[in-house]
Amino acid sequence: MNPVIDAVLTGVIAPLGTHGKYSAIHKVPVPARVRVGETGLEGDHQFERKHHGGPEKALHHYSRDHYAAWRGEWPLSSAGLSRFDTPGAFGENISTHGLNEADVCVGDVFRLGTVIVQVSQPRQPCWKLNLHFSRDDMSRRVQDTRRTGWYYRVLEPGEIGAGDVMERLARPHPEWSIERLLRVFYVDRDDQAALEQMAALAALTPSWRSTAAKRLDTGKVESWAMRLNTPADEAK
Repeated sequence: MNPVIDAVLTGVIAPLGTHGKYSAIHKVPVPARVRVGETGLEGDHQFERKHHGGPEKALHHYSRDHYAAWRGEWPLSSAGLSRFDTPGAFGENISTHGLNEADVCVGDVFRLGTVIVQVSQPRQPCWKLNLHFSRDDMSRRVQDTRRTGWYYRVLEPGEIGAGDVMERLARPHPEWSIERLLRVFYVDRDDQAALEQMAALAALTPSWRSTAAKRLDTGKVESWAMRLNTPADEAK
């Protein structure tokens, strides 16, 4: 059975934390159908375009099924628990049940409403999740659990709305699920054969292919500290 879109979400740039940081990570469901162009949803903003948004990260999809796992792991006394009451906790643009990182492969082509999209890469969590959830380890936990969600590039613009059925149109790389990509990047980090395949995987976002190639060339894993660690002026 094809998944149904539970919510389509957009966000605007707003303060994040207490020391002058900004983000559009707080997404809310939109009540009507939304136009989707090459860089994403009409009305959806990104603060740092170098790291967020753009054609290769036009839409972020996150499984609503993960929310139960997060809620079950969350200390009841800590802040941020209410984030899991409604979709949008992870800054996603598309929320569904019944589809996760094991079910989706890079290069998969879907019809969403009248939009045609292609899976481009997994999400790489950053420190803004730490501020959003008031937990300095949140970005690391998203990476370690590999409950990251994934991004789409837009092949054909159109409109999308809650209630639209997702139809898979093509699967050129069934051996390369989002789950496997995440495992190679974060767990089996020196799997030479897998890295060689990733570096040559045309459907994968160029930055991911470049990272795979660099690991092969240098024999080293890139540092994740600046991406995952809360900046010193915001750390508790």
